[in-house]
Amino acid sequence: MNMYTTSSQNAQTMDRETAANAARVENCDQLQPVDDFVDYVSTYARQNPGTAALWCFGIGFIVGWKLKPW
Repeated sequence: MNMYTTSSQNAQTMDRETAANAARVENCDQLQPVDDFVDYVSTYARQNPGTAALWCFGIGFIVGWKLKPW
């Protein structure tokens, strides 16, 4: 969060997060592994952008090396 946010902005953010969590609890009966994995990877990439970039570079390098036309 921005260090200049006000308490009302923090309350609005918490309300949105609470609503999102309530929606997830309602859908608890159905498993959604792809959505969960995408959420996990997105959160990890936001928290560790350098590590995520290196992983993407490494995977891209390996795939490009294996798919080279010669």
